[in-house]
Amino acid sequence: MTFADAAPALPETSLQRRERLRREGLRRGHVPSKAELAAQERERREEGLSTAKKSSSKGLAMMAKMGFKPGSALGRGGGGGGAAGARSEPLRIEVKEDRGGIGADAERKRRMQEAAGAAGLAKRARVEELGDYRERMARERAAARREGQVAAAQKIAERMDEEAGEKERDRRMRYDLEQGSGGLAAKLPTYDDDDGSMDADDRIALGRTEKKKTVYMPADDLDEEDPELDEFNGLDGDEKLERILKYLRGKYRYCFWCKCAYPDEEMEGCPGLTEEDHD
Repeated sequence: MTFADAAPALPETSLQRRERLRREGLRRGHVPSKAELAAQERERREEGLSTAKKSSSKGLAMMAKMGFKPGSALGRGGGGGGAAGARSEPLRIEVKEDRGGIGADAERKRRMQEAAGAAGLAKRARVEELGDYRERMARERAAARREGQVAAAQKIAERMDEEAGEKERDRRMRYDLEQGSGGLAAKLPTYDDDDGSMDADDRIALGRTEKKKTVYMPADDLDEEDPELDEFNGLDGDEKLERILKYLRGKYRYCFWCKCAYPDEEMEGCPGLTEEDHD
């Protein structure tokens, strides 16, 4: 069995010796600051508290003669010579490093907790206020959108009513012309009434009625209350829109969401009355 010889240590050169001496001189001449001294003191204190007493100390020898065993509590009773539940380790030392009085730490901690609680309540209030603001803005946007839909549906209903009225007037005019062209009035001789000698009965017999005059209503009569209109204006946006859509579907078979009129009353192909049905 052979062993490899350890490599011989190289001799220290003059440059290495000079650098070593310089570092040692700096270390010996260094004056520790207050923070460094305090840190060294804490390290020595922690080391002393964490190290058990040496068996060679006189104090431990005297306590051993009185029945003390290392790791047990002091006093009578107990399995190790100490009272049950007694302290087996020395009290920890806490060095006070500030200038506050007794109880100042507890008061400072209480104030910090109160400040943190107040900050938490304020933050929660801001979050709740922001949530309420967002909900309110969402409701306002939804209400404005619904009012726009109501206005659009009203315009469509008014336009369809006007178109239906014009068609009815045209139908009546054609009917009157057809009746007038084939009736008795077309076969009777015409009479001129330039001098105004024809009485009212003759004019009626000849189909000549007096020209109707435009009658203007007083302003007070135009401001009469309309209970049906007042009841409609008192509804919210959803109920207004629902009534108008039902009116369009029932009278004109028109779907506001499909934007078209259907040929039959069943309105086959229309998903439904509401906007959700058309999604």
